[in-house]
Amino acid sequence: MHFQPTDDQRVLRAAVRGLLQRRFGREVLRAAVDRPGALDRGLWRELGESGFFALRLPEADGGAGLGLPEAVLLFEEAGRALLPGPLVATHLAAGEVPGAASGRTVVTAVYGGLVEWLGEADVIRGDATGAAPLASVDPLTPLHRVARAAGPPDPVAVLLTAAEQLGGAARTCELAVRHARTREQFGQPIGAFQAVKHLCAESLVRVETARAAVYAAAVTADPLDIAAARLLADEAAVRCARDCLQVHGGMGFTWEAEVHLYLKRAWVRTQRMGSSAESEEKLAGELLSGVS
Repeated sequence: MHFQPTDDQRVLRAAVRGLLQRRFGREVLRAAVDRPGALDRGLWRELGESGFFALRLPEADGGAGLGLPEAVLLFEEAGRALLPGPLVATHLAAGEVPGAASGRTVVTAVYGGLVEWLGEADVIRGDATGAAPLASVDPLTPLHRVARAAGPPDPVAVLLTAAEQLGGAARTCELAVRHARTREQFGQPIGAFQAVKHLCAESLVRVETARAAVYAAAVTADPLDIAAARLLADEAAVRCARDCLQVHGGMGFTWEAEVHLYLKRAWVRTQRMGSSAESEEKLAGELLSGVS
């Protein structure tokens, strides 16, 4: 990936988007919200069969032999679709935990003192002793809190979470623009009003800034680049979802629209790898390293 995805990467992204549209469209999303805590094992296996989890494994081990840039594109699409489940943990366990690559085994992990989908997981990576249920604002992400947080998160896990946040930010930006074009007040689309225009334009700037940072970090795999990508993607996901709610007005807060689900997912994802303070400290340290 040299600043723009290659043709092969675009085909990969389109294939994943098509799969998720077929298997996790709006009606399936609604059904999943109505049964919180239940993971669709059939969909999980289908993801495994499509190569979602084994993407970065060598071809000799049954994988696709691809790299972080391609994984980022997949997780961006997962975030766009609000796909539930411990996707990052299972992807990172491929090749290490039997059945993870094929989707037959659901793997979760302790990140930042939290465990997602503990009740549905076949394998838990990290110490989840004494895990206590935690009320989750996101109905599609059941949470448990553990007494002792794990060590520093895997940078790849941080980057893939940032990619999910990027996908959610991009989708809420699209939803805001679509609503602004079709919703009319005083005889014209609300997108004609300056305040709404500004909300949409600012959302687009956040998305594209976060996308540049996430894609660059996927190429370099540098911890500092990943820290910057995480901060920008978290900000984009939360603020784009909030601005999308503003564009939708009161309807955005209702179950009729899925906008609020993106905001709730964004809030939860900001806590997956613990506080953002660690990423901020990394960047601050680098900026101050040359200052006497």
